[in-house]
Amino acid sequence: MTEITKENFTSVDKAERKALDFKAGDTICVWSKIMEKGKTRLQAFEGLVLCRKHGTESGATFTVRKVASGVGVERIFPLYSPNIGRIEVIRKSKTGRSKLYYIRAKAVKEVKKRLKSVTLSKESNEKKLEVEEKAEEFPKKE
Repeated sequence: MTEITKENFTSVDKAERKALDFKAGDTICVWSKIMEKGKTRLQAFEGLVLCRKHGTESGATFTVRKVASGVGVERIFPLYSPNIGRIEVIRKSKTGRSKLYYIRAKAVKEVKKRLKSVTLSKESNEKKLEVEEKAEEFPKKE
């Protein structure tokens, strides 16, 4: 019978996860293990790291944000979770902050700005159509 200690409690290679060098602002791909009908498969979640909390201790977490179908999706992953297959750093970036929560509001503002421009152009097209319809109702004077 094997004895359970802190070192062999999880099936995760702690040294490998501890050595991962990513921080807020980097783009990473997290491969999560998902159980379906008794089989395990890996599913990718690729996005921007908003923050990393608690350093490299056992309760360390990191938050990843991506935009899927125009909706912002965030997931918080435990660094040493056995449900994570692997973590790949795709793009490194330089940021002046350790927590990038302001990106949530920035994304909302950009989306609202796009929607405003779309609705304005739609309204202007409708006005043009109304003017054309009114012009057709009245016969032209020659």
